[in-house]
Amino acid sequence: MLDLTHGDDAAAVNDLRSAVMRLGRRLKHQRVDESLSPTEMSVLGTLARCGRATPGELARREHVQPPSMTRIVALLEAKGLVKLEPHPDDRRQKVVSQTEEAEAMLEQSRRKRNAFLAGLAAELTEDEWARLRAAAPVLEKLAHL
Repeated sequence: MLDLTHGDDAAAVNDLRSAVMRLGRRLKHQRVDESLSPTEMSVLGTLARCGRATPGELARREHVQPPSMTRIVALLEAKGLVKLEPHPDDRRQKVVSQTEEAEAMLEQSRRKRNAFLAGLAAELTEDEWARLRAAAPVLEKLAHL
């Protein structure tokens, strides 16, 4: 088991944190639409992965307060990237879904970021690339814990 009092485990956690943060910052610079904040992009990504959701559900998934999500959804709606529809079971609520414009923008963004990562990966040795491919599911699991 992980032991942060052990020098090797503590160093590995520190190296992983540092690498993930640096790579994340570099990926953020590969945005297609500079007018969207990282939070707005994250909300659109959540809608793409999880489907329609209420603003409250989005707030929980994005770890923000509901009033903040209400503002984010309003900004995205004004930009034509999400639409609000009545909740099928609760007339007091709305359901948020992404528009076709958002889907196209997210796909373009994925292509750009994937091309960026592929360019970086091309600089790796075969062994490094194989280890990175094997680590991808573990990193995905960490991202969702």
